[in-house]
Amino acid sequence: MPQNDGLPSFDAATAVERTEGGGLVAGLDPGWDVGGGILNGGYLLSVAARAAVMASPHAHPVALSASYLRAPAAGPATLTVVPGTAGRTLAHSYVTLSDPSGPALTVQATTATLTDYASVYSQPMPDVSPVEECFSLAEHAHLAPPGVQVPGLSLRVDTRLDIATAGWAFGQPSGEPVLRAWMRFADGREPDPLALLTFADALPPTSFAMGNFGWAPTVQLQVFVRALPAPGWCLVEARSSELAGGWVDEDYRIWDSTGRLVAQSRQLARAPR
Repeated sequence: MPQNDGLPSFDAATAVERTEGGGLVAGLDPGWDVGGGILNGGYLLSVAARAAVMASPHAHPVALSASYLRAPAAGPATLTVVPGTAGRTLAHSYVTLSDPSGPALTVQATTATLTDYASVYSQPMPDVSPVEECFSLAEHAHLAPPGVQVPGLSLRVDTRLDIATAGWAFGQPSGEPVLRAWMRFADGREPDPLALLTFADALPPTSFAMGNFGWAPTVQLQVFVRALPAPGWCLVEARSSELAGGWVDEDYRIWDSTGRLVAQSRQLARAPR
């Protein structure tokens, strides 16, 4: 069973190992929570994607569709991978992540081997303030709104909110469910396709921008990894198009330090109560 002591790196926290009997196990790290001991959905997806890659002839997760059945407990977990069709350019599999209480996450995974290639067309990265002018979640944890617990995730993923979309953090919600931030791992680990899966769910809920705080549990999350990210900061944008009936959607776009679009995601979540 992977052991995650102290403040582990992303690789230690998402490690998946084979048992003597051929099964797959992981140790879900409590430090990657979004508050209240609830583990981040992107972090859990990264663990499942490691299992998918281990069972694949290809090196990278490129398309994943995850259903969150319930919030798993930190600690020991098992993963099962049911292989699907596999070919020269991609392979499919079905991954189930379970804790001692049973299945918690199922993922339809497609893996491939990404290479460096030129983009034929890419929507440009939005204009944002430079990193040094943005708002660090970790450095301003004391400003968290009443009742909002500072997540361990913010200590692992260095998140610098673009001031233009961070009014909610100063008691001035904008009324528009859009958030942008620069991201990288706090320990300096460079981004890769597995990291992008975590970044694709690492911003606070977009409802925060409207002054609606609280946990927004993910129900379904789809992530597409479009390219190998360059070293350095990634710019992450989350935008909602509809918040109604207790549901909220979120569309993410992620650009690397060169301005290349490297990942996209879409999720459906329950709106904070």
